[in-house]
Parts: sequence; structure tokens; C-alpha cells
Amino acid sequence: MNTIGTSLRLTLFGSSHGHGIGCVLDGVPSGLEVSREDLQREVDRRRPAISIGTPRREEDSVEVLAGIVDDITTGAPIVLFIANRDTDSSKYELFRAIPRPGHADLTARAKYGDAVDLRGGGQFSGRMTAPIVAAGAVAKTILEAIGVRVAAYTQRLGRIVDNEERNFKDIRMAVWENPVRSADAALALDMVNEIMEAKEEGDSVGGVIRCLAVDLPLGVGEPFFDTLEGELAKMLFAIPGVKGVEFGSGFRGAGMRGSENNDQFIIEAGEVRTITNHAGGILGGISNGMPVDIRVAFKPTASISREQKSVDLERMEDTTLKIEGRHDPCIVPRAVAVVEAATAIVLADMCLRGDFIAREYR
Repeated sequence: MNTIGTSLRLTLFGSSHGHGIGCVLDGVPSGLEVSREDLQREVDRRRPAISIGTPRREEDSVEVLAGIVDDITTGAPIVLFIANRDTDSSKYELFRAIPRPGHADLTARAKYGDAVDLRGGGQFSGRMTAPIVAAGAVAKTILEAIGVRVAAYTQRLGRIVDNEERNFKDIRMAVWENPVRSADAALALDMVNEIMEAKEEGDSVGGVIRCLAVDLPLGVGEPFFDTLEGELAKMLFAIPGVKGVEFGSGFRGAGMRGSENNDQFIIEAGEVRTITNHAGGILGGISNGMPVDIRVAFKPTASISREQKSVDLERMEDTTLKIEGRHDPCIVPRAVAVVEAATAIVLADMCLRGDFIAREYR
């Protein structure tokens, strides 16, 4: 299924090397101010830096086909389209017979047969995240109506790890000032060097993105099965390359004792808060008023220029494959905008479901 959400429903369409890609966002309240410039600014944040990204140069110009008139949402489904203008499909036909290690070539062909579109990865390509980012700009506007804000940054890139505890303001101000989306300028240089070293060796690196959502009201979430963590995880795992999602202390909590991992309550400025945030802002699948704290792990980019072992599906024999084409040696910096957008879309959906959005915006 290419649709996710309940009160706010996102549907993706298109493919990496087709005419274009886009989305339909249904359930957006009427009367919200969303300009094309707002959408474009967010999508531009996903574009690769020339020095460390793919040589593919797409304009990623966002077209608003429906749902927004004179920069105001009408309440009708919003339709956004991004044309593909810089495609080269010549190298992809080979992968029908010889699947690329780490890619969906084998599994996609098994599911969809010979008709599957493998050009540029088809519907499995990271390019499909561009309309997610555009939709995320709309979702952020919905959340602004109740004061909720979302920001993400690169916490780990390969061997370089940011171990500092970052607050929302630090992230928001620093992350867009360097090409790797680090919250620390000094670490950013180390991260760039990590990417370039892998690229020179014909290899790639992965990393971890941390995302914070602040000022989310107490009580957002729909247990038993539509918990806040569950809905966020489903959306985040749909992002190509994601292999791990954790909230708060996550897997580290398995090595703690309850006395360490429990977040003790206090009264602060007349509100119930917690001293720590090991729960990541969620208890019982419901927001507890603390920042929602998420970490998302991305595997190294699967397309590398080193020769690798594969199989020839037509001859049913072992072979080798060297991937040619235009690829990112690390997708993490570009994915920061995607994680932000995906988180905002889910939070907007859950706030609409829970009736947290003021009725004048519905």
C-alpha cells in the first residue's frame, strides 16, 4: 500500500525514473496558510550537497496541483508533483538478471514479476522521499496551530558520534548551516571527511538521525494498536535505508535497572514533568508532555562501486557485479529533512485523530 494515516492520509505516486513523483495529502484542515515557497524550502533541504552527494542534479521544483489556492488550504486533498528531469536509466536493465546486493531488486522482482520498474530503484528509491518532505511542510503548519515543533540532526555518521545532549534550540539553529546536518560545526568537518574517505575507497557509510518533537500535548496516541510509538515507527521504517528506530533510552534501557530507567515526576511551572526522559516522551503509547525523542538508524548506502558477489538469475549461477551510476556515498544528511517530515506527518495525523487541533482550523 502506498497510503498511510487515518485522519491525515498520505498517498505517494510515481517512480524514480518515471515522469515524476508526488503525493496526495487528504484530511488537511481548511484555512491554513501554506505557500509554495514554504514547500520548496523544505524540499530544498533534502537536496544533496555537491561535495558529498550524488551527481544527479534534480531541480525538485514543487508544483501544487490542487488543495491550496492563494496560499490557503481549501480543505480538499492537496496534490503535489515533482518532475524528474535528470534521469539515466541505461545501467538498470542489468539488475533484472543480476540483483544488486543490499537493494530490493531480488525481492521486488519476486513480488511483482518481470513488469517491475527497477529504473533508479523505481518505487523503492530514496527519491520517493521528496514528496514526503513536501507533505511534511504542510504537516508542520498543521502542528504550528497548537505550538508543536519538530527538528532533527545527524547524531552519528559512520565512526563519528555526537555524544552531547542537544536541546531543541541548538538543533534548530545549527543543523542547516553545514552539509551533513550536524548540530556541531567541529563534528561536521569530521563527518564530511568520513564520507569522503568512504567515497574514495568506493564504499559508503550509514549513521543515526535523532529527532525531537517539543510541546506535544499530553495524551496523544491511540492504544492498544495505534500507539504513538507504533505509528511513528511504521512511518519511519518506510523510509528507504532505515533499519532501526528507538525511543528515549531504547535498547540502552535493556541494560538499566528500573530505578535508573524510570522517569520520576516533578511539578515544574505548574505542570507535571519528568526529571529524565528515558521514555522518549511516551508512556503507554501516549505522549506524556515531554519531548518525543527518536533515533533512526540508516544502513550504509547499498550502491557502492566495489565489485561484489551476486547471482545470475537467468543462468542460476554465481557471478560478480560492479555498480555504476550516480549514488550518494551517504544518505544520512539528506534523510534529516525526511525524518523531520515523516515525524511531523504522523504527529499531525495523531493530533487530528485525538481532536487536539483547534476547531477553527478544521
